[in-house]
Amino acid sequence: MLKHNFFKLRKNNRFNYTPRFYQGKEIENDYSFDSKFSKYKQLHNKNDFRSAWAQDRIIMRRKNNRSFSPLLLVIILLLCFVFLFVLDFDLTIFSPVF
Repeated sequence: MLKHNFFKLRKNNRFNYTPRFYQGKEIENDYSFDSKFSKYKQLHNKNDFRSAWAQDRIIMRRKNNRSFSPLLLVIILLLCFVFLFVLDFDLTIFSPVF
């Protein structure tokens, strides 16, 4: 049968090439006073920005970062009023008629 879906976009391939013998990982000091598991932790290559960025994004996703910023609210309101001013919107339609 026909398996092509003409409405679905193709996913782009991502290539994360690191040479086989590249010494990009940090080599830690054997005499450091970290825990014995610290040398087995996952380190990113210096040229592997994608996985480092993905891990930093996951770390930054915390519930305390989800609060709504009052500065953002002020900026949005200011932009709305500038937009209404450019359109020459008359705000007197909301006032009661005497």
